[in-house]
Order: sequence, then structure tokens, then C-alpha cells
Amino acid sequence: MIKKVTIAILVFSGFFITAFSFGNRNLVPKMMSAQPDGMKEEATSFVVLELFTSQGCSSCPAADVLLEKMKQKYPENVYALSYHVDYWNYIGWEDPYSKPEHTTKQGRYNKKLGYRGNYTPEVVVNGKNHFVGSDSRKMQHAVATYGQDEGVNSIQLSDIGITDKKIDFRYSVTGGVANKKVRTVLVLDKRVTDVKRGENRNRTVTNSNIVVSENQCNLEKDEGTGAIAIPDIVEKDERLYLMVLISNAKDEITGAAKVALQNSTI
Repeated sequence: MIKKVTIAILVFSGFFITAFSFGNRNLVPKMMSAQPDGMKEEATSFVVLELFTSQGCSSCPAADVLLEKMKQKYPENVYALSYHVDYWNYIGWEDPYSKPEHTTKQGRYNKKLGYRGNYTPEVVVNGKNHFVGSDSRKMQHAVATYGQDEGVNSIQLSDIGITDKKIDFRYSVTGGVANKKVRTVLVLDKRVTDVKRGENRNRTVTNSNIVVSENQCNLEKDEGTGAIAIPDIVEKDERLYLMVLISNAKDEITGAAKVALQNSTI
């Protein structure tokens, strides 16, 4: 059953971090690039799947599992993000990953896409389309369809490091940057929760691809620096993903890059 509430809102850059060694200021020692040195990086296909979900929704665990399957099946092209919303917290279980800004983001998407209200589980694809997040047929179709499109923008990340519970990096972008924004997203790989109350009471729920921090700014130049804080909810040695997305004035995603991190700083 779809849960609904009315509310009156890759380019895979070829980088994968394999190891970290930290001191006061330590950068990534090695990165593997899909592009030879000196070759211009071309935009490639990507599929950004933004799932709006909640531990308080009995329909959501199936969507959480499906999203993780898509990430595992298409690790380079699929960008999996789970935004936990807060509007089901009132029924007895407060989702520890829920944030009101996630609800606002979902409402903004739905208003743009012509859907009145919010519902869970909902997945938004590249900021352009939405459907029920547990619908396997539509999910496969979306990945196949959007996976054929080349991104407008290509992103290259470098100088990635962690200091004082903050990740900072440099980026360079090819393709038009006018009226674009840079979204920096920090994603927690996986958590298991014993839900005590609400619709999922007495169930052990596995959540993956949990968005724990996000910020955005206007993209004024084709290169620059970015940073994002590591919130207290992240524990030592947990696997994280840093995702950098480019979006246009319509909130459509035009480019993406990601790296996998291991938090060893706490």
C-alpha cells in the first residue's frame, strides 16, 4: 500500500577511493581514473535515483531493498540516495534519519512534476520523473531508459580529504554552467534498525544509501572547491559515499560524480 500525505515541496567520473591514511590533513593516496592522463573527460550516462522513504511506512522496506539491488547491479551508472521524510513520525516511531528538509525537497519535486502532495515510497529519476519506489518493472525501465542518455555535464573530482569531521574536495566541470547548481551529498552506506513501534514494529529494517548531509550552491565557474560536514550520526569506520551532482533551474540533474569513503577520523 502506498502511503500518501498532502503537504501545502553520473556522470560517473571514474574515481573510486581504495584506501585512506589520515593525520592532521591527509588526502587520498590513490585514485583510479577511467580516463588516461591528459584526455578530456566526456559526459557519460548516469541514473540518479532519489528515494523518499521512512521507517514508519510499512510499504517502504521493499523499495529500500529494490534501490540497493539497482545500485549493486549497476554500480557505476546508478546513484542511489534515500531521503528519509518526517511526516510518518507521528504514528509512533521517529525515524532517526528523517529530516523536514527531505520532506520539503520531495514536495518541491512533486509540485514541479504535477503531483499534488507527497507519498512513500516515491523515487524521482534524474529530477525528471517519479513513480512508486517498490515498482520493480518501472525501476528497471527507468534505469534502462535514462541509462542511455548522455549527461550535459561531466565532473572530475580531486584533492579529496577529511579534517575535523569535514570532507573537502576540488571539482572541475565540462559543459555549460549557466544557471546551474552544485549539490554535495553525503550518503551512509547501510544501517540496521530494530523498529519498536509504528507500522514496522517488531521488524528489523535494513536501510541503505541514507542521505545524512547535503548542501548546494550556485555553479558560477567550471572549477572550484566544495566541502561537507560529517554529522555526528556517522560512526567510525562506516562506509560513506560522497556524491556531487549538477542540476539546472528545473531541478533536473545534468551531471554526477561519486567516490566511496571510509570514515576513520572519529
